[in-house]
Amino acid sequence: MPATPSFYLAPESWTAPYILSGKEARHLSRVLRLGRGASVRLFDGRGRQGIFRVDSADRGKVVLRPERMESLAPPAVRCTLAAGFSKALRRGWFLEKAVELEASALWFWQGEYSQASLPEQEKETWTAALIAGAKQCENPWLPELSMLRGGVDALVRRLPDMDRAFLLYEGDTGGRLLSPQDLAGPGDLLLIVGPEGGFSPGEVQRLTAGGALAVSLGPRVLRWETAAVLTLGLAWWARQRP
Repeated sequence: MPATPSFYLAPESWTAPYILSGKEARHLSRVLRLGRGASVRLFDGRGRQGIFRVDSADRGKVVLRPERMESLAPPAVRCTLAAGFSKALRRGWFLEKAVELEASALWFWQGEYSQASLPEQEKETWTAALIAGAKQCENPWLPELSMLRGGVDALVRRLPDMDRAFLLYEGDTGGRLLSPQDLAGPGDLLLIVGPEGGFSPGEVQRLTAGGALAVSLGPRVLRWETAAVLTLGLAWWARQRP
């Protein structure tokens, strides 16, 4: 657990005077019972972070004074996970793990075999789960959340923007397994996971024709969130190697 409590301040509010409000202010003042002089970490989810002192705190407003701040350069590897939308009950758990494993972006897309429909807009609970994960692991970056309308075609249109794209396929890949070597090196990396019902044959054809390489994670049929976290973990491990 981080030694210094972390709090999120949205990028548009990252300016003096630095003020926390709403849930973040209540958590600082009422849950943790921090007061004037307490030291906290603040981050904006876009690479800015710093150590701040509490100048004043009540239930609805906390005023913070910066002691030191830094702005980090964007990661050399941008790892995007495109997940077929699912009704899985553990989506919050998955979102927290995606932050811990440093996903740069998360795209939800409507698969032919999805057993749930994309909502009209991102849910507040999704962002809350990302922020909770970032606080826990002290990641100054939050993944960019997007919902791709238009099924697999919307995903295919994004493929030319990627340096490498891998389709995590439960079918025949000719023995081709995803390896850390596939995920090493700088650039924009796209990892595509199907919904709980898997990919349709047409989706596989469209994605591979568009440039995605079909690879396997092994002989077991994995839940979508298991496949997603395993894939992000392999990418994270590849980035740690010299």
